Amino acid sequence: MSTGAMAGAGAEAGGELGETVRELREAYGGGRTRSLAWRQAQLRGLLRLLKEKEAEAFQALHKDLGKHHAEAYRDEVGVLIKSANGALQQLGKWMAPDRVWVPLIAWPATAQVVPEPVGVVLIFSCWNFPLGLSLEPLIGAIAAGNAVALKPSELSPCTARFLADNIGNYMDASAVKVVNGGPEVGEQLMEHRWDKVLFTGSPRIARSVMAAAARHLTPVALELGGKCPCIFDAAAAGARDLQVSANRIIAGKWSPCAGQACIAIDYVLVEERFAPVLIKVLKSTLKRFFQDADHMARIVNQRHFERLSSLLKDRAVAPSILHGGSMDAKNLYIEPTILLNPPLDSAIMTEEIFGPLLPIITVKKIEDSIAFVKAMPKPLAIYAFTRDAALRRRVVEETSSGSVTFNDAVVQYAIDGLPFGGVGQSGFGQYHGRHSFEMFSHKKAVMKRGYLLELTLRYPPWDESKVTLMRYLYRFNYFAFVLAFLGLRR
Repeated sequence: MSTGAMAGAGAEAGGELGETVRELREAYGGGRTRSLAWRQAQLRGLLRLLKEKEAEAFQALHKDLGKHHAEAYRDEVGVLIKSANGALQQLGKWMAPDRVWVPLIAWPATAQVVPEPVGVVLIFSCWNFPLGLSLEPLIGAIAAGNAVALKPSELSPCTARFLADNIGNYMDASAVKVVNGGPEVGEQLMEHRWDKVLFTGSPRIARSVMAAAARHLTPVALELGGKCPCIFDAAAAGARDLQVSANRIIAGKWSPCAGQACIAIDYVLVEERFAPVLIKVLKSTLKRFFQDADHMARIVNQRHFERLSSLLKDRAVAPSILHGGSMDAKNLYIEPTILLNPPLDSAIMTEEIFGPLLPIITVKKIEDSIAFVKAMPKPLAIYAFTRDAALRRRVVEETSSGSVTFNDAVVQYAIDGLPFGGVGQSGFGQYHGRHSFEMFSHKKAVMKRGYLLELTLRYPPWDESKVTLMRYLYRFNYFAFVLAFLGLRR
């Protein structure tokens, strides 16, 4: 694949990136992206793309990551269809100004908050969900009325090519452009001025994006990741709870792209006495879920395969492997692997794993897991399986994370009403559903006053009577102020 392929303009990146930005600004400056009709047309075009090119999308995702088409539909295509339809249904409501209460002392006046597009935005997507993480924020950006440049990850080249070949045929090619290429193209894009940048990826690259954006004072939203913990409280779990929890832990660890997901479970905390039971159920369920190895995605490339294999080959870590551990470098496959109490200072416990390796860490009592989580950097998500209301309350109140999900994992991503985003090192900025619309909108304050009433106490020359009136003004409502005013006048 050429590192400079583009959709829409059909030009090569590098020398003509400036022209691409100019065309986007021209499209936005013309005003057509602001209309409800244009926004709806783009969303409908995206839905047609997902319907008519579904098979090609599945093929691209399989080539890039070995995703089974069922997983690809569940995690990417289906989620996008839901999001686009939701935006179409709610767009008129999202665009409507919000009336704001105005105190009677300002009468006659009206005030409202008017959402307006921020302008021309740049979206950097990631390779692990290359379709979903490209088009989910795009839905919000175009719903908000912006012109958009989308930079897919070069590590998922087939999906990047799929986007480049098709976006311009289904959407306004002068206002929505795909720019493909490697890191050098990303650097060149950041030399230009944007009205907002959304980056999904690693903290290392995020720092470079923020530094480049600072030159133009461009606002940035970052979707990063971290070590998402799972607290498993088995004390009140019956046999069915245990099995259902195991199903959901496996789905939250190995099913989303072989663990290559920012919200995937990174490690499990469980009481020492219950660890053998949990491990036994996890092992049996893994064998049942992944009898066919093709039902789990592959590691994205050789570099990441070697990174993950090095975690297991660490001499201090190897003895902790209880299940799995086999690797196939030719096919970029790593068997689902369970480890028990690897050293806490080892790389597998200090770095985000982003792969099919699951450490299980034991604690004396489950309440100790809260202190463990608090000692780590703030994660994108915390998961806790428990029937204990007091423990749930402590998790919410005493920990900090982008989200908290009880008795399941990863499914919160699909709920449009919940904002998706991190806190601290796991990122900042939130999207999904209306939150996507708001991420790419500016809330403009608009106030209009009439001429019927004019209170002179706001103007010099000053005297103590005006100060007295202002004290009432700021302390009491309009009617108390009028009564005080009339009393002083008498």
